[in-house]
Amino acid sequence: MSNAIDQTRRMLSLVTYLRERPGAEVAEVARAFGITERELIGDLNVLPMCGTSFRGGDLLDIDTDGERIWWHNVDDVAQPLRLAADEATALLVAARAVAGLPGLRERDRQALTRAVAKIEDAAGESAESAARIGVTFEAEGTVFADIDRALSEGRLIWLRYWSHGRGELTEREVDPIRLVTEGHTYLEGWCRTSEDRRTFRLDRIAEIKVLDEPANPPRLQPRDLSAGLVAPDADDPQVVVEVGPGGRWVAEYYTHDSAEELPDGGLRITLRSAEPSGLRPLALRLGRDGRITAPPQLAEQARTAALAALEHYRDGQV
Repeated sequence: MSNAIDQTRRMLSLVTYLRERPGAEVAEVARAFGITERELIGDLNVLPMCGTSFRGGDLLDIDTDGERIWWHNVDDVAQPLRLAADEATALLVAARAVAGLPGLRERDRQALTRAVAKIEDAAGESAESAARIGVTFEAEGTVFADIDRALSEGRLIWLRYWSHGRGELTEREVDPIRLVTEGHTYLEGWCRTSEDRRTFRLDRIAEIKVLDEPANPPRLQPRDLSAGLVAPDADDPQVVVEVGPGGRWVAEYYTHDSAEELPDGGLRITLRSAEPSGLRPLALRLGRDGRITAPPQLAEQARTAALAALEHYRDGQV
């Protein structure tokens, strides 16, 4: 079972592995790391966003044709790393903050502490500046750490979760499967309440407890995320949203069937949703930049919700 920290460790090892094996075969590398070729391709899509500078220079120029993997600038990034003062400060602050996360495995905390000590020794006066800066993670960081611990220890978790579609807090017991990131970070797990696989957005988890009971998710085939985390079913109800130029981001954020250009520079977007009522907040967020036009019942619900919100706002100003 893989999680975000395991993936980070794997990618760090992958860099060393690929440096010593130019033109390595995708199938061979996947076998060496005990992962699927799809997971490996996912790692390779992330690596080009990594490099030796926080300023974006010297990024890893790694690509693949699906059969072999090529690293084009291995000599450039193999030079000894030199950190500017601001880079050393940022790295030390971030490392200390992560080391203080609740739920972090002790061996990881110790390794991070040793790394911080080495960076402090090399950074000199910059380390003194970093010592005067502190970072506190918001709730999502704590939630992430608890879920990562539950995954590592194979334990059941209890959630109080804000259901966006229902508009209410719900309580769930979940057998965690993995953490995935697509815009936001999500927990994928087996929800014992709904008796089905579900995804939970971390920033919507109001409360979490790692239980003593062992997790026991059913044996499931990994979900194909190549089409995105949210893959609507072909039988899901169709929703039409018309947006102006300021709402074109909807076509980038939501998986959709079509996006038709409108004369004013906007789009007519057709998408599918298992719970169309969950799109009402989208209409409120768009405001004058867009509106739901179909189905008629949802369009009316969105209009009513917008009027109610406006009335509430006016009452609050009295």
